[in-house]
Amino acid sequence: MGPTPTNLFDLAQRRLSWLDQRQQVLAQNVANADTPGWQARDLRPFADVLGDATGVAPARTSARHLSGTLDAARGASKTLQALARMPDGNDVSLDDQLTRVANTETQQSLTNGVFRKYLGLFRIALGRS
Repeated sequence: MGPTPTNLFDLAQRRLSWLDQRQQVLAQNVANADTPGWQARDLRPFADVLGDATGVAPARTSARHLSGTLDAARGASKTLQALARMPDGNDVSLDDQLTRVANTETQQSLTNGVFRKYLGLFRIALGRS
């Protein structure tokens, strides 16, 4: 393995940026829980966003392999499936939204932890442990 630069720092930055945007969208959903006609939204999964940016496609090593397909329904954000629509047209479920907020916070902590551990490896390599 040659001395190639790693994109882990860039990946962590993109992940944290995506998590920040998701928290903003979820906060809008919670803030508009009583707004008539409001439909809950969420961002596309990070894996989809990352897949669009890298443009990596599976390699076909045999003519008998099926070619991959892209999901045509991908969008910048999507409206969540209505769990239960209120009579005023609002479909925000606070339980669901708060679960998503907690999940996003957990993912942010995990990303920060991986980032810190990776920096720790650099410090050890430089003799600054």
